[in-house]
Amino acid sequence: MSQQLMNLVEETSMKEETPFFEIGDTVDVHCRILEGEKERIQVFSGVVLARSGAGTREMFTVRRIVQGEGVERKFPLQSPRIAKIEVKRSGVVRRAKLYYLRDRVGKAVRLKERRVDAKKRKELAAKAKKKQP
Repeated sequence: MSQQLMNLVEETSMKEETPFFEIGDTVDVHCRILEGEKERIQVFSGVVLARSGAGTREMFTVRRIVQGEGVERKFPLQSPRIAKIEVKRSGVVRRAKLYYLRDRVGKAVRLKERRVDAKKRKELAAKAKKKQP
């Protein structure tokens, strides 16, 4: 009973459309940043290392290299601060979490690209949407 109530409450704060992306994909996360009274959008681009949680508590971790130093940032998927998420390329991975990329440097960080046409990608997104509660 209480779980059903939680789901009803969470549905009101869920985004209508969330983009389909998987672990290993290179994404651009457009974040809204407030500076005083002004609002601007800052882009954080990198590889998705992990996804965790479900519903409004779903998070994803993005890693990129800045001036030779690895930077990771964790984003809530349903946050209103995220303007949009663009998938730049899809990587071939065989793990649910890519934490092993933290120890790698240079070309060893790169993942093979998964070539999927737009039609197939839409099918995968629909299948993933059905899986979610």
